[in-house]
Amino acid sequence: MKRHGLAGTVVTIVLFSASGSLFATAPDLEDWPFWRGPNSNGVAVANQDPPVEWSAGESVVWKTKVPGRGHSSPTVVGNRIFLATADEANQKQGVLAFDRETGERLWITEISSGGFPKQHKKNTHATGTIACDAERLFVTFHSHKKITLAALSVDGEKLWTKAVGPFNPQLYEYGYAPSPILYGSTVIVAADYEKGGWLMALDGTTGEEVWKTKRPSMLSFSSPVVADVAGREQLLISGCGLVASFDPQTGKPLWDVQATTMATCGTIVWDGDRVFASGGFPKPETVCVKADGSKEIVWKNNQKCYEQSMIVADGHVYCVTDKGVAYCWRGSDGQEMWKERLSGPISASPVLVGDTIYQSNEKGTTYVFKANPDKFEEVAVNRLGDESFASPAICNGRIYLRVADTSGSKRQEYLYCIGK
Repeated sequence: MKRHGLAGTVVTIVLFSASGSLFATAPDLEDWPFWRGPNSNGVAVANQDPPVEWSAGESVVWKTKVPGRGHSSPTVVGNRIFLATADEANQKQGVLAFDRETGERLWITEISSGGFPKQHKKNTHATGTIACDAERLFVTFHSHKKITLAALSVDGEKLWTKAVGPFNPQLYEYGYAPSPILYGSTVIVAADYEKGGWLMALDGTTGEEVWKTKRPSMLSFSSPVVADVAGREQLLISGCGLVASFDPQTGKPLWDVQATTMATCGTIVWDGDRVFASGGFPKPETVCVKADGSKEIVWKNNQKCYEQSMIVADGHVYCVTDKGVAYCWRGSDGQEMWKERLSGPISASPVLVGDTIYQSNEKGTTYVFKANPDKFEEVAVNRLGDESFASPAICNGRIYLRVADTSGSKRQEYLYCIGK
């Protein structure tokens, strides 16, 4: 696998898991290559020093307009930043590329046209975050009652597209949200809905199916994740009333536990032999489950981290609920260490850098606070725009934020680069 540096240098990086399979690109200070960052858990590389305070006139390296609408978070690899976007008026879905140093828009590639479904007003037709293996981009879109997965080169050339499965919810027309993830030479896609959901792995080079696994007939929105937990690699996903584990090489079920609720949006996080998940419809529940196949529910509570994911740091779980209440729970037993009311609603997921958490709300405010189990310790409160659903990408000492400004006659999205 080749990684292209900012100066054009090519460095070959291969990281093998304990089982010997190619697992992922090595976590790199330079990049944020897929949903939830280089570690797939919202934890950025620690030895960097991004700003904690900013405004429209402070710490902004550059700002650029983003055409269309989307909740796709920035994917940052090499000298480029990639976003999924949708032109809702003309029903076009595509991928954008920007220059990392200047913010200049480099190209846009259309993937799908027409067939937009009805969806929740908070969702978009470009919500999933792009995954990049340093050579190819993988993006999913929902249109024409199906999910399309596309592979592009980093220069915007379409390599292949494939309709990977039906997706046509009728009971709850909320739309689609999961991001594709990478595992070895495959790309994994999830889709849960009431007519029969599925998990699917495809060969990243050819788009050919490697395996496909049936899911329960319920609507949910969470992205899966592959984690080395409880002594083995596990493909984890919540939703459909379950916390479930699969073998990422074959798609075969390993274990599942009846927990959380029907619909979840956040991606599972983990620590040692425990995994943590939360959901919000039709009931709220946050849960800790032993990931060793024993099906033991270690603890649970009735808090609602529905649309956002959580953070685990030093044995503690941190989150801000949908309504904007920050919590810290002890991971081993769920003991509440503290809670603090911020403001909501919250849809973006938090990012941890060192001992500092960055959490944006839907109104464009980003709270910065310490991952400190002893007390809530606020660092700063910042605002850009007045609408923020995408999660930040933080790498190489800079923060990349996708926000919107709705104060004028026309809604306009922007991509900000924030740095010292």
